[in-house]
Amino acid sequence: MTTHSETLLAGKSGIVTGAGQGIGRAIAQVLAREGAAILVADVNRDAGEETCELINNAGGRAQFQPCDVSDEPAVEAMVAAAVDAFGGLNIACNSAALSHGSGPIHEYQREVFDQTLEMCLTNTWLCMKHEIPAMLAGGGGAIVNISSNASLRGQAYNTAYAAAKGGVNILTKSSAAEYGSQNIRINAVSPGVIRTPGVEKYFEEQPAIAERLKKSAVMGRLGEPSEIAEAVAFLCSERASFITGQILSVDGGGAVR
Repeated sequence: MTTHSETLLAGKSGIVTGAGQGIGRAIAQVLAREGAAILVADVNRDAGEETCELINNAGGRAQFQPCDVSDEPAVEAMVAAAVDAFGGLNIACNSAALSHGSGPIHEYQREVFDQTLEMCLTNTWLCMKHEIPAMLAGGGGAIVNISSNASLRGQAYNTAYAAAKGGVNILTKSSAAEYGSQNIRINAVSPGVIRTPGVEKYFEEQPAIAERLKKSAVMGRLGEPSEIAEAVAFLCSERASFITGQILSVDGGGAVR
């Protein structure tokens, strides 16, 4: 029989990328609340340090590491910093992503498409490439990648992002098949429309579809970053000990509409 401590992640140490704002910040806060020591990674130092301050002031334990997750040496240094600071790596959430453009697919510039793939898919692979050896060295762990419901059935005028996140889904499933026997569980959370600065900016860029997206959930509201974070905490915990290779939609029912 499995027993649980009062907090889901007591004694664990982890990394959250893109933790300077929005969903990433909420994930770092919830993982810390559940007892994990968190390396907050973000390209924006001020934002990342603010996340650390919020966590530490709330009684958690966090340390900031500047990191551009599209730069492999920086990713390698990020993982090394977590191991040095906390003695190992048990959990990781690869949340950092950036989409540079939207519009009809025939109007996309090659540079914009390539940048979106790099900042949403390639960066996730780079993080996993270096997180997994650290977890293997400690006997296992859990990784949660952040996908998007845009990956499940496509999203008009957001094609590069949807394609990149579709790649994240298959990356998640394939790597879960590789490492399940070595005690590393790998899952993804697929958010619906969540109230973040990035989503608000997208609404400004695409006002014609903003109202439709706001009403896309059968629950009739936007999701909150904390609701994504709670799902990530569960998947990182031993309560999800027999779950791997899954894409969990946290979307208020948007995927079934």
